[in-house]
Amino acid sequence: MAKRDYYEVLGVDRHASEAEIKRAFRQLALRWHPDRNPGDKEAEARFKEINEAYEVLRDPQKRAAYDQFGHRAFEPGGGAEARGGFDFTSFADAFEDLFADFMGGRRRQSATRGADLRFNLTITLEEAFTGKRAQIRIPTAVPCEACSGTGSEGAADPVPCPTCRGLGRVRAQQGFFTIERTCPRCQGSGRIVRDPCRECGGSGRVQREKVLAVNIPAGVEDGTRIRLAGEGEAGIRGGPPGDLYIFVTVAPHRVFRREGSDIWCRVPIPMTTAALGGTVEVPTIEGTRVRVQIPEGTQTGRQIRLKGKGMTPLHGGARGDMFVELVVETPVNLTKKQKQLLREFEKASAEQQGHHPESEGFFAKVRELWSELRE
Repeated sequence: MAKRDYYEVLGVDRHASEAEIKRAFRQLALRWHPDRNPGDKEAEARFKEINEAYEVLRDPQKRAAYDQFGHRAFEPGGGAEARGGFDFTSFADAFEDLFADFMGGRRRQSATRGADLRFNLTITLEEAFTGKRAQIRIPTAVPCEACSGTGSEGAADPVPCPTCRGLGRVRAQQGFFTIERTCPRCQGSGRIVRDPCRECGGSGRVQREKVLAVNIPAGVEDGTRIRLAGEGEAGIRGGPPGDLYIFVTVAPHRVFRREGSDIWCRVPIPMTTAALGGTVEVPTIEGTRVRVQIPEGTQTGRQIRLKGKGMTPLHGGARGDMFVELVVETPVNLTKKQKQLLREFEKASAEQQGHHPESEGFFAKVRELWSELRE
């Protein structure tokens, strides 16, 4: 089946300008795009035909060859590129143009998204429990007010690059081959700033210190990452800003140790309190005090659970628990009288078993072990 004339395919005359060809292509491509005509084989064929015609007529060298030789210019030995259909790069251009039209706007080839930023924030365990509204200062790039972020003096819009005519790429013909590379003048953006802004040097942004108020939620854990969309560096020449990531570090506490939603507190108690029983006051994470009952004969390592006295949950629900770990403290710097009393206690304890169950049990096992070894 003979190919239709490319000008006829796009509905333009042979003297149509580049802008008229591009406008006709966009209208037809939007109409026959496969996404708008799912399952329609005719629409798919028309879309390929439209792209093939546009791929030739958009390129001045290919268009000149087509005007002189017609379709024979792209046949093997026809005097131009020996390939039919449309290449990947032209299809990508078409896709980008269509995507911009679907989204209701034009591509801004010169705009580049800003970089993401990281901020390390250290808070106390109490602040992690209650939550915090923190003010942070970040040195970053912000849109230039003098040029409204365009990079151009007087906020003028960038103009198409004269070297590549806004395509961002340049081509060179070498025999039957066409070599395509990034435009050296616009670095592939397709647009240039004719008169750069004196304030920002044409980048559309300047360095400033930005102050932000950040809400740290109650129950936040060490290593939590908080994302603030759009609070990163401003984009180049009006491009979208990056994001700001806040990495939260919870500083070690002098008294408490956190394990998930629970809190642990290591509490030393006098030997007499451990032996006779009593009460001790322990702090809580919310800043109050709780009286804890110590049973008689308490040993080091005993744990007492205080239900609902732990951390605030990050995503709601019941609070964690607090565990009081008791440590029996051996007295030091005894007076002569205190030492005499302890010796009398030791002598009385030796006459009766059961005062030191753990040590008595341990040495009983040791004696059994030695007896087995002697045999």
